Amino acid sequence: MQLPTTVSLRFSPVVQNPRVMIPRQYLREQPERIRDAIEKKGVEGVDLDRVLDIDEQWRDLKARGDELRHERNEISSRIGELKQDGKEAQAQEAIERSQQLKDELQEVEERADELGAKLEDALLEIPQIPHEDVPVGDDESDNVERYRRGFDDLRELPGEVVPHYDLGEELDVLDFDRGAKVSGGGFYFLKGEAARLEHALIGFMRDVHREQGYREVFPPIPVRSKSMEGTGQFPKFVDDAYRLGGGNDEPYDDDDLWLCPTAEVPVTNMHRDEILLDDDLPLKYQAYTPNFRREAGEHGTETRGMVRVHQFNKVEMVNFVRPEDSYDRLEGLLEEAEAVLDRLDLPYRVLEMCTGDMGFTQAKKYDIEVWAPGDDMDDGPEEGGRWLEVSSVSNFEDFQARRAGIRYRPERHESAEYVHTLNGSGLALPRVMVAILEYYQNDDGTVTIPEPLRPYMGGTELIEGQTPVGESAVGAGERE
Repeated sequence: MQLPTTVSLRFSPVVQNPRVMIPRQYLREQPERIRDAIEKKGVEGVDLDRVLDIDEQWRDLKARGDELRHERNEISSRIGELKQDGKEAQAQEAIERSQQLKDELQEVEERADELGAKLEDALLEIPQIPHEDVPVGDDESDNVERYRRGFDDLRELPGEVVPHYDLGEELDVLDFDRGAKVSGGGFYFLKGEAARLEHALIGFMRDVHREQGYREVFPPIPVRSKSMEGTGQFPKFVDDAYRLGGGNDEPYDDDDLWLCPTAEVPVTNMHRDEILLDDDLPLKYQAYTPNFRREAGEHGTETRGMVRVHQFNKVEMVNFVRPEDSYDRLEGLLEEAEAVLDRLDLPYRVLEMCTGDMGFTQAKKYDIEVWAPGDDMDDGPEEGGRWLEVSSVSNFEDFQARRAGIRYRPERHESAEYVHTLNGSGLALPRVMVAILEYYQNDDGTVTIPEPLRPYMGGTELIEGQTPVGESAVGAGERE
């Protein structure tokens, strides 16, 4: 696909309720559909009846304000006539009534503004409406497996595959103890050939997506609260973010900065409050970033190794498309993410996520899970092992665009409409590393480098490990 030569845009003159992804009119006309979405997605803490009541009160106040304003304007126009006719007493009464109306109007408007802010905050808690084709279910057990790839010609594995966390320490290419010493649990060092492999994967993925027509960007890593709100991370997932310069329980505003949890946030917000032109679409960006997540609520799960960590690298694909094209683009985006695993010859499967496991912001979502044979923790294929999610490919429809005020103009003379946004990881690095260390493991404890990555590693074909350093390594079975 040919890249656009320019991105022609300008700042939007007016964005109505840019923070709100559910239009108020839709709230009033389709409350049961919204209620159904809340239930199917398993979103707790949303009192839709309260939201509807706030909206009704707000509309009543707005109507009362219009009445007061109209009456005050009529009285104001009469005051001059009364004075001109010499009716001073009546003119004074009109002046006093006008002041009463002004005071009442100010009170009504202040109350309406207060309720309007409450309504916007409440609407931010309402999830995306799932597409009608999404399977209905409660949790991951109700996801639908679409297909598996790469299992027809599996490579010959050792009789017992060593889990990546043990193998990495034996080879001295993964160091979890020193990572915890420096930064705490959930952080680790990549050393030697593993560090080179990580860089190789990043370069390889970027080249694959460049071939697929992606424009590359390298975004800022700290992001503002408004950016996190624009893509739907806030306020729902504030506890999962790392804040710079303050605690997560303190109020946040546009001056606060947070460590990027995914490149989806800065790349989508590149075009916040902007209008794209029809010729710009589809607009495809890729971005490599380090990512930071507290993984709040996940304590005690996946505590060993690199499967669930607080810092990880990822190459993200972000798309801006016309609404009528978004579901075709979703399928194309899925293929683009799969291409990385196909070229690496790593076995994987694709799941269609059910409503209860799909997430707050998505209208439809696929997960790509790579097979890692080193642990028997999940219901892996017949050969054992477990599935590791390496990409979520999602269509947000206009959910994020409404929050962030991202629109496009179909024709120069037509009104601007909201774009649809999509994204997918291409891919998340730690779990791909896990799969390579386990699937490409050899009987002698070395790891074969997948062929497409060798040019990025100066022709290196094997991870053979290195000699540990320091007194702590003496007698610990260091390699010859």
